[in-house]
This record gives sequence, C-alpha cells and structure tokens, in this order.
Amino acid sequence: MQRGRPGWAQVGGTSGAMELRGLLAALALLALQSEQVPNAFAAQGPALWPMPLSVQMTSRLLYLSPENFHIAHHPSSKAGPSCALLQEAFRRYYDCIFDSHKWHHRPAKSHVKTDLQQLLVSVVLDSECDTFPNISSDESYTLLVKGPMAFLKANRVWGVLRGLETFSQLIYQDPYGAYTINESTISDSPRFPHRGILIDTARHYLPVNSILKTLDAMAFNKFNVLHWHIVDDQSFPYQSITFPELSNKGSYSFSHVYTPNEVRMVIEYARLRGIRVIPEFDTPGHTQSWGKGQKDLLTPCYNEHQPGTFGPINPILNTTYSFLSKFFKEISLVFPDWFIHLGGDEVEFACWESNPNIQDFMKQTGFGKDFKKLESFYIQKLLDIISTIKKGSIVWQEVFDDNVKLQQGTVIQVWKQGKYTSELEVITEAGFPVILSAPWYLDYISYGQDWMKYYKVEPLDFGGSQQQKQLVLGGEACLWGEYVDATNLTPRLWPRASAVAERLWSQKEVTNLDDAYRRLAAHRCRMVRRGIAAQPLFTGYCDT
Repeated sequence: MQRGRPGWAQVGGTSGAMELRGLLAALALLALQSEQVPNAFAAQGPALWPMPLSVQMTSRLLYLSPENFHIAHHPSSKAGPSCALLQEAFRRYYDCIFDSHKWHHRPAKSHVKTDLQQLLVSVVLDSECDTFPNISSDESYTLLVKGPMAFLKANRVWGVLRGLETFSQLIYQDPYGAYTINESTISDSPRFPHRGILIDTARHYLPVNSILKTLDAMAFNKFNVLHWHIVDDQSFPYQSITFPELSNKGSYSFSHVYTPNEVRMVIEYARLRGIRVIPEFDTPGHTQSWGKGQKDLLTPCYNEHQPGTFGPINPILNTTYSFLSKFFKEISLVFPDWFIHLGGDEVEFACWESNPNIQDFMKQTGFGKDFKKLESFYIQKLLDIISTIKKGSIVWQEVFDDNVKLQQGTVIQVWKQGKYTSELEVITEAGFPVILSAPWYLDYISYGQDWMKYYKVEPLDFGGSQQQKQLVLGGEACLWGEYVDATNLTPRLWPRASAVAERLWSQKEVTNLDDAYRRLAAHRCRMVRRGIAAQPLFTGYCDT
C-alpha cells in the first residue's frame, strides 16, 4: 500500500464500485478546489508595503503579459523620453514585474487575453529629472488601473518612482502562472519627508555592491535617505582628494577605501531611486582613525598609565579649523545633499582634562572646568564652517543636550533609548527640527519577531503642540557595524527595517499587526524574489 494517497486505499471489504465512487468523489473535490483557488488567491489580494494613503480595489482582475505590456510616457507629460531617470526606472520595473516571477513553477498561460497593455506615466509639473532629491521633494502620486490602460500621475519624477513601486506590488501571478492585477485607484504620499537607513562602513568595510543592494531594497520599501556613517575611530575608508593620507593611513587597507568614482556611483545610483545620500563625518570624538593621516589633529593625552595616547580633535589650535574648512569644502562638493551630518556624540572629556595646554586655554577663556563649554566652542566653530560653505547641519542629540549654541534650522537626531519622548518634546519646544532613531536601532537583536516592536512606535507620541510635532522630519533605522559586514548586512536589515518604512510612510492609523504580518510576510518573499536576502519573519515558506 502506498502512503499519502487518500481516496485510493481500500477500506476492509469495500467493493470495486465503491472504490471507483470514492476515486471519482476525490477527483471532483480536487476539481472543485482548483476552481476555487483563483478566487481565494484574488481575495487575499496583493500585499502592498508600505500601505498607501488611499487604496480602492475591486475584485475585477485584469491580465497582462510580458509580450504585450509596456510602460511609457503620457504625451502630455513634462518628462519625456529624454528623462534618463524615468527611462531607467521603466526598464527596472518592467524587469521587477516579470523577471522576479520566473521562479514560479507554473508557466504562464500564453492564451490568456491581455486586459492591461500599457502603463502611461505623466509628470504634471517641472519634472526635476536632472536634479537630486531633497528634504522637500514631492513624492505624491495617483495610480488608476483600469484596462486597457493604467495611468500613473505625479507632480515630480520622485512621485513616479514611488508609484512604479506600488504598481509593481499590485501585480501577482495566479495559480496558473498568469500575471494579474486588480482594478485599483490609489492616491498616495508619505507621512514624513525623511525616511532613512543608517549604514556604518567604518567598523566593517562594506563593498560598494552591498551598498547598491541596500539602495535597491530601500527603494522597494520607499525609504529616501541613506545616512552614510562613513568613517569612525576604527577606520577612515573615505578617499579624500585634498587629504589623501587620511585614507592611506586611516583605512583598514588600501583596498578598504571608497574612491571618488565609487562615491559618485553610490550617489547617482541612489538618485535614480529617489534616495538622498547624507554623509556623516563625526567629530570631535570618534576620530582616532583621522589622527593617523593628519598630524596634530588629535589631542595628546597626559596619562601616566597610557603615554602616547590621543583623544578627541584638539579644539584649541588654529590648524584644526584650517584643516576642517578645507576638508568640509571638499565634502560639500562631493555630496550634493544640502545636509552634512557632523556627529558630535559621545565626546570623552578625560583627555582634554589631562592636557596642560587645554587647561591653560580653559582658564584664559573663562571656561573654568566646564568641558561642555569647550565642546560648544568647537561645535560652534564647525557649524560656522558648514554655513560658510552653504550647507545645513545634522548633529546627534548630545550637541543639544550639552547646551551648544545652535543656528536655527540645525537638525537634531535623537538616538538615546531612554526617555526619548521627553527629549523630542524639549528639542521641538526649543524650535529645532528632529529626526528620530532611538527606538529603531536594528543592531540590537533579540529572539522573536522584533519587527513588531519597531512597528508599534508612534513618532509623534510625545507632549507638545501641533507646531512642535511638525518639526519631526521623520526617522531612521540604524544598523551600526560592530557585528555587521557584507555577510549579514542584508538579512539583519530586512525585513526588520521594513517595519520602520511603513511607520514613516503610512498613516498613523495603519497599526493592525495581523494585517501587517500578512502583508510583510508576502513583501519579504517579494524582496527575496528580487534578490534581497531578507530573513524570514517566522515559520512558513516562500513559493520560490
């Protein structure tokens, strides 16, 4: 007797006729089930992530095929075939829609009629096709799917990029392998303008391909800022044209550097996906690697137990600020974004305190023994340099907490896990814009479905006026690199960061965990099909 074939086994003493009837009944049941599958599949529908602002979807399915479908500019669009950004996006999303489904073990029916033949894209206002995205870029779009044409309309190219991602997520294969899409009307725009991922390339060097893969995954989740924490104590992989010794002596090796061409490649790859690249050059602390290639930049520590050690950047020398002016002038030309992240966190005062020259300086300036005043002195000079080169500054929260005098518009990034809600309240009450990271440190890992913890965060859940809450620009999921390199970057980041993506894009009311689990599990499988090695949410499988 063969196992696992119900309906075929004889039950003690049943006749051949009964066996036949049982077989026919089983076949009838299988047939009935196969008829019902498409409806069940359609009822489940596509898994949109992050959830758009407004979705109206009918049960009517339209069919499309790789041979008879294409994406094109609407004749009235302000962006035409000369817009390389959109041409590249059309090609990319065509491949996303059809290539990523080749895994399907059921070949698509070739005789299925094609109901949807074209997606027409219209950019209504000045396209911004050849510019870089910024904090005020318009990412809104509307999408109408109704055979034989679908229409995607946006004010700028950035909205088109977000709408193409949504359109690609609407398409799924039925159990017979045919490409289907529900008739839909979607109107969408993000809740917050700053939706970022922080990567750290100093603790471990990340190959450029790993960064590009991360940018792909960010686009699939509608993130729009890559916060590139590019250097730190451990290594200085940024290859400076003005000060080549910084990476020559401060990187892990000559091969662990980002050349000017590679940096340009990352910035352009990000631009084509509507993603800003904000570099972070953290000072005056976290700078041990800087000192290897720049003489007299760091403070000599006078400690009998550890002679010859160095601390933070030396804030009392004119040569320090001359160096910083030239260095950040280069950074302002290399990175097109308005903002440069200046760090300013975790400055240890012990070395400054031990240095007799700094002690004399403190007496002369009347700082006494308040090293926060010395820190403030340094940061203010640095902020002046940044404003001279016509850039905006982002700093970690200690800069604000230590009462540094800040220029209006300086952005404060809140990272300390403690009472971050009261921190948000105090900073916004002082009138400063804020980026929230405290609840989204993805380098902290735990057993279980920690995506839910990230998903449940409400960024505006703090005391304060409506005006204060408008100062929250958004947030960032941070993946620090002490235990992360190219081997585990992607599975540790995704789909955990996807939970943050929906929190920053979707409306405050989108909080249903059961619905989120269903959509995120499907979205994770979609990322895997698209070449992103996202780890599983829980038990189960991807149909791949």
